[in-house]
Amino acid sequence: MEFIMKTREILFHRLADDLVNRYGLSTRFINIMLKEYKLDECEYLIGELDKVGKLQLVINSLGFNFFSGSKEITKELRIKIIDKWDSSKVDYYFAQQDKAKGNTRTHKIGVLAKRKWHNGKGWARNFVIESGFDPLFAGFADVKEKKQDIEDIEPLVIPPPLKDFQIFIKDKILENLKASGDNAKCMISLPTGGGKTRTAVEAYIEWLRPRFSEGKYLIWIAQSEELCEQAIASIKQLWSSKEFSESLRVYRLFRDHSLNKETMIGGVIVAGINKIYNLVKSEDDEVIEHILSNCGAMIIDEAHRSTSMMYETLLSKAKEIRGKDIFPICGLTATPGRVSNSDELSKLFKLKLITPDLGEKFKLSPLKYFREKGYLANPIPHVVRTNVQIDIKEFSDNMDLSNIKDKLEDIFKDKYNKELASNRYRNKRIIDKLLEVPKGKQTLVYTCTVEHARFLSSIITFMGRSAVSISAETPNRLRYMYIDKFKKGEIDFIFNHSVLTTGFDAPKTENIFLCRPIFSDVLYEQIVGRGLRGPEFGGTPTCHIYDFSDTILRFGDQQSYNRYKSAWEDVL
Repeated sequence: MEFIMKTREILFHRLADDLVNRYGLSTRFINIMLKEYKLDECEYLIGELDKVGKLQLVINSLGFNFFSGSKEITKELRIKIIDKWDSSKVDYYFAQQDKAKGNTRTHKIGVLAKRKWHNGKGWARNFVIESGFDPLFAGFADVKEKKQDIEDIEPLVIPPPLKDFQIFIKDKILENLKASGDNAKCMISLPTGGGKTRTAVEAYIEWLRPRFSEGKYLIWIAQSEELCEQAIASIKQLWSSKEFSESLRVYRLFRDHSLNKETMIGGVIVAGINKIYNLVKSEDDEVIEHILSNCGAMIIDEAHRSTSMMYETLLSKAKEIRGKDIFPICGLTATPGRVSNSDELSKLFKLKLITPDLGEKFKLSPLKYFREKGYLANPIPHVVRTNVQIDIKEFSDNMDLSNIKDKLEDIFKDKYNKELASNRYRNKRIIDKLLEVPKGKQTLVYTCTVEHARFLSSIITFMGRSAVSISAETPNRLRYMYIDKFKKGEIDFIFNHSVLTTGFDAPKTENIFLCRPIFSDVLYEQIVGRGLRGPEFGGTPTCHIYDFSDTILRFGDQQSYNRYKSAWEDVL
């Protein structure tokens, strides 16, 4: 779909103007909308606004789904619009309702305004077109373009060749696969952006290729849909580039995808851990029995999470079916040694950690070495002090201070992030810094809450910059479109709270704004890793990281980069 950001901004302004000047929305109603969407205090950032300006802020925040949803304020808005329709139009659409009863115009308008709204479909499209608005404001249906449960991949595109250090790791994996039982277990560690997925795919596909025709499976397990699709994309690209005479069958086993044993003939199963865990728990499911009985090897992405109960249950089931030795298992991670479960990881993968053999300089500082070689971008930290103080006394008084830092992520998620999101001074600091970013520079912004992302995105858009916000509720079609435009440089800013942490690839990202406190080193590295692809991998030489630092009483400044600086530079 053709989608130009400038056109989007024009449409937003035109809608605001129509609603004020043609439909007569009052200042009072617009102020209520601002308050409903937590935009009522935004004038301290922008200055005094007229009715059109205020309404445009709301439209900026909600985008093309402005009329969708079941909020009372949205229904009231629809009432005000339908009330301007002529009677014949009201009567026509009212008559289409099942069991439509009532004669008064007011009643009919109320019924129409409360009709169930399905983005991009029948009534939504009729409403916006009859009201004289652009059809895009019917919203985007979250079709979730159902991808095939089974996909045959034919040879096609040639990916760039592996780097020498990746070839070394691939050879080590193949050597490891010749072992049996526990000796065939290993963990691959490369810095975020170092090509773990690609390297693992090369090795395991090469090893399993002759076994696929025998009905064997490579099971690839990941945490999220994005990571699953990322693995499939890498597998497709690799297989398509080879001069193989046969096709490879890839099976999706995540989200709403399911499998039928009768259609399974060997290949790669890309599974979400939640989905495959639920199959194991169902006990009588013949699909999981078939998969584990015929598994040739298993790869666990984000392996620092593999000691959880779900993985334990899955591997116990595998041992029940296959015996103690089961099949080769490989973990992929950027952070094997800096997580609380490092001992359990060592036991699970039998202390076999495969890293590049790049000499003493790499061993002393892997990240520095990768940056000097251009594999990773050089992070340039900017600590932006907010002068905001947060007192966590109510949580820390009865806690061991040596353990409380591990719980700060949850404590802030439940309480303090909302307070930070509404802090006027802090938001002004964020907006001022965002506006300093030159146009055309791809920038990811991580906010305190989902509402905070919408708020900041709305302000930045109003100020003439191309920006969008993405959340878990963003329809997939719209989400993929925004990300595509971001990668092409047509959008400068993507605001989000936590959805773009893993499985999101935008190599040309040059700025990352951490507008939320982060206490997890793994989460921090995942977020910052979105901007660390270096020139050798199609990325940028540098990535600016802006850390908005609040003072947490009893702990001092919260400066993510500085707190993890030694880890970033010295340890994988």
